[in-house]
Amino acid sequence: MNENVKQLSAQLGGIWQHLGLNQRISIIMGAGVVLAGLLALALWSSRADYALLYGKLDDTEAARVIAALEEAKVPYKISRAGGAIHVPADKVHSMRMQLATRGIPRGDGVGFEIFDKANFGISDFVQRANYLRAIQGELARTISQIDEVDAARVMIVLPENRLLADKQKQSTASVFVRMKGGSQLPPSSVNAIRFLVANSVEGLQASHVSVVDNQGNVLSENSDSDSIAGLSSTQLAMRRNLEQYLSKKAEGMLEKVLGPGQAVVRVAAEINFDTITRIEEKFDPDGQVPRTTTATDENTETTTGGANGGVPGVATNAGTDTNSTAATASPLNSSHTKKKVTNTDYEINKISSNTLQAAGGLKRVTAAVFVAAKFDGTGTDRKVVPREKEELDKLRRIVVSALGVQTGDPARKDEVTLEEMPFNDQFATEVTQQLVQDEQKQYWWNLARNAGYPLLALVVLFLFWRAFRRTPVETIPIGVPVGQMAGGNGRNPLLWDQPAEPAAVTVEVLNQLVRENPDNMTQALRTWLARNNPPPK
Repeated sequence: MNENVKQLSAQLGGIWQHLGLNQRISIIMGAGVVLAGLLALALWSSRADYALLYGKLDDTEAARVIAALEEAKVPYKISRAGGAIHVPADKVHSMRMQLATRGIPRGDGVGFEIFDKANFGISDFVQRANYLRAIQGELARTISQIDEVDAARVMIVLPENRLLADKQKQSTASVFVRMKGGSQLPPSSVNAIRFLVANSVEGLQASHVSVVDNQGNVLSENSDSDSIAGLSSTQLAMRRNLEQYLSKKAEGMLEKVLGPGQAVVRVAAEINFDTITRIEEKFDPDGQVPRTTTATDENTETTTGGANGGVPGVATNAGTDTNSTAATASPLNSSHTKKKVTNTDYEINKISSNTLQAAGGLKRVTAAVFVAAKFDGTGTDRKVVPREKEELDKLRRIVVSALGVQTGDPARKDEVTLEEMPFNDQFATEVTQQLVQDEQKQYWWNLARNAGYPLLALVVLFLFWRAFRRTPVETIPIGVPVGQMAGGNGRNPLLWDQPAEPAAVTVEVLNQLVRENPDNMTQALRTWLARNNPPPK
């Protein structure tokens, strides 16, 4: 076995000595590339796959985590930006559980997990303080989930619980946010944070929540409706929103007619912020309505007769003496009275009205409209072509209808001014040309880059092929008769067309012979090596 290895090594050494320089370089480079690829593959397959253990840690918490990892002898990697620690993927979950048992990392404050452990015998003050800490921690964690916010802290101040409540002492809160990359928190996010904190704390109003960023800017405004500053800011925001809405509304209609960027509309609106309560009572003297009617009907009759005279006795009572004066009777008195009284009470017609006029009505609207003039021609031959008065009047009526302007109301005095002016579009034209040029440059660069790589590959391939063609053909003087290559028994059946004399075999022919009949070529090489390297005497 050792003798065969030695013979093979000697044969390979002889072949190496008869190879040219270019062939040796090609073999060395090919072997180097293969070895480098195998080494890289081995290193890549043997390396550990790292996964994220914790991210967004501050320096103190990151130091505690690293100390725990070094104590456990677990390899780790730290991101370049810091705050993120990676460990082997198969140890992520086990290390998280081990660190959690030690309270590492502490995280963004303490949440409601503070009540997971039963604490007996604590005072009401400590219980209230823990509850406040839990709310602050949960709110800080929730606010940190906003895209622009990197970290947050919440401080809440609650009035003390007393028997007699003091209405002047109200709950307040402060929120500190650290932004990502120095970005700005939009007003909508600020309002969202304020309402989130206000709705999480009992008795807290959104106007009593302050928001401050890490650059020292106060992001919240005093929007208390009871304060003058809050009322003014609310009124200003309402007016600004209304003016922007009306301006965009009119510009949108004009751009449909004239084209994008051909009209500019600016609106000034005066809003009535007065709240009026009107109570009116009107009396109509002609509209009398009977309220009550009282009728009294009274009838009275009285009759009075004369007294009888004479001496009492039979004669008198009998009245037989008709001629006697005593027997003469007195005359009769009779009276009759009838009375009817009617009383009627009238109510005057009255109209009562209670009118409440809320704030927000428009007092006056004024608009300034600029329409771009039309041009004829291009370049230096451009000339302004003024529009006709009828066309301008149509555009003005469009704006008046879009804004709801009441030109005929003398109380409001609305006004719309429309002017046609040539816009200064030189800067915009230069910017557009520059953008077009940059786009063309980028297009040609991408085209050249996409086409350059294949061309470069073709050039390299052509140079390699040319160098290969210029390489001289190395010949190996076999010096062995073809009959001897076949074992000395005549011609080789594989070489019927070859002469019987010794001949020079090229590398191509040698490769073909090795592929077709490796046994005979092995014998020929041994004979050739033995002839060129005689044994020492």
